[in-house]
Amino acid sequence: MTFDEVRNADQSHIMATYNRFPVAIASGHGAVAVDVNGREYVDFTSGIGVNSLGYADEGWVKAVSRQLTAVSHISNLYYSPVQASLARRQSEKTGFSKVLFCNSGAEANECAIKLARKHSYDAVGEGKSKIITLKNSFHGRTMATLTATGQDAMHNYFFPFLEGFAYVKAGDLEALSREADETACAVMLELVQGEGGVIPLSRDFVEQAARLCRERNLLLIVDEVQTGVGRTGKLLACEHYGLKPDIVTLAKGLGGGLPIGACLCGETVKDAFTPGTHGTTFGGNLAVCAGAAHVLERVTTPDFLDEVTQKGRYLKERLAAMPMVESVSGLGMMLGVEVAGQNGPALAARCVEAGLLILTAKQKLRLLPPLTITYDEIDRGLAILGRVLREGKEGN
Repeated sequence: MTFDEVRNADQSHIMATYNRFPVAIASGHGAVAVDVNGREYVDFTSGIGVNSLGYADEGWVKAVSRQLTAVSHISNLYYSPVQASLARRQSEKTGFSKVLFCNSGAEANECAIKLARKHSYDAVGEGKSKIITLKNSFHGRTMATLTATGQDAMHNYFFPFLEGFAYVKAGDLEALSREADETACAVMLELVQGEGGVIPLSRDFVEQAARLCRERNLLLIVDEVQTGVGRTGKLLACEHYGLKPDIVTLAKGLGGGLPIGACLCGETVKDAFTPGTHGTTFGGNLAVCAGAAHVLERVTTPDFLDEVTQKGRYLKERLAAMPMVESVSGLGMMLGVEVAGQNGPALAARCVEAGLLILTAKQKLRLLPPLTITYDEIDRGLAILGRVLREGKEGN
């Protein structure tokens, strides 16, 4: 199909929930995508943090293909060696006791909310169900996770929203303490607010929030949908903060390109769910789990995470030296770039025209490149971005 044929079919038959760039991707390898016309683009997005090993990674493709030739899906009414093996590896690598596999980050966060409330109900009965989240957070687009999201702009259209959520500003321990009353059961945090502008939480606030949870007997949930599986240079961003929450959610990069979510929990809540209290038809799909197992194995090999840290530092230093760049925030290879006087989405569109796929967060540019991106690919992408910024500066 030509680009015009793709766009016309899309606009005729797919609901308009995405503001798409005028590019139709047909293939890719490593950190380079290729459109239907054969033009190459350096990809600093990895499918919004999903293609953690880049496009067409040989080992990942083999793992998924091998599973597809055996069995691609069974009902969760039966045991699966693929699921069981992945669950065991996750427990060994992260220190969490149990996991529920699902299909996305929103589903993983939905699971975390239900798990916290079920645990609270079992412990004290009704009335202790409030989930406290942070303003400027993002937790998903289902009704519960959209309500949990602490951005007023997203609390629109879909009324009535769910009850049982409260929001406090990051760093405001007094407000957090006030909301952590007898009706609260959990606090839910993103350690780096991704969609909110790639803003890491302060270590002091996180430590005090964790202490408050222990003192008030609240569960601590950490949403690592975007930060987990090596994105920040650690397997979990929690490690940067010396933190061991009760519940952690993963998705995006865990699947390496296929849809998976995971809700991991510690000893406190590991037995809260019982048969029938939660479930999913496609969660733990065998081909997806095979791909996730390969991702987990690769990410936890010696030196892999050190390389992510080094590449992130290299990116950050190079970005900070570029014209018009006012600040660079984030951890590892999850970075936000503030460009003076520039509209982030408009700037991202100019980057696409020049051959660079890049994301936005608020008015910032956001970078989530494949963890396996090479320095040559980094330099190639930065050269395009630098050229776009210089042209913008000259245009001003």
